[in-house]
Amino acid sequence: MNLNGKRVILASNSPRRKQLLAALDVDFTVDTRTTFEESFPQDMPHCKVPAAMSYGKSMGFWRELDADEILITSDTMVLSDSLIMGKPHSREEAVGMLHKLSGHTHEVITAVTMRDRNHCETVSDTTLVTFRILTDAEIDYYVDTCRPYDKAGAYGIQEWIGYAACTSIEGSFYNVMGFPVHKVYDELIKFAGF
Repeated sequence: MNLNGKRVILASNSPRRKQLLAALDVDFTVDTRTTFEESFPQDMPHCKVPAAMSYGKSMGFWRELDADEILITSDTMVLSDSLIMGKPHSREEAVGMLHKLSGHTHEVITAVTMRDRNHCETVSDTTLVTFRILTDAEIDYYVDTCRPYDKAGAYGIQEWIGYAACTSIEGSFYNVMGFPVHKVYDELIKFAGF
């Protein structure tokens, strides 16, 4: 992808985000160094949390950007019945999250912030995902096989659970993976000056 000589920095270690940005045929480097500490006010509307986190990661980048650089940061949140689900810290927490998602529809909200020396833009996308009722054995199998501890909501839609349990998706599949690629592409075009 021609970006008019701009160099892209992805501030994320997520394998999914790396894969999806590469699929846009974008050359990029990864640099996750930041001074940002992830926290937000308890009274912040849940739908605004990913945008605040993504923006914070961008503003906390460890150095000034060069004139030809575009920095991309992102944050994904699973929201079920007003409960924010981040990355599980234990097997028990992962199992508990999946029990809450079982048989229900939840929201996946991903925000992406793109910044250069002169501009900063944060965009968000929301996808509704429905799971059929999962048995205890299915939840145990998924957690023990796929170990989804690096994923918001304790699951990856592109993994076994997505094939076996997801009954419907309203919105972008890639947003559920953690990167709304169509919005990233639109913003890159703008930042490259096309």
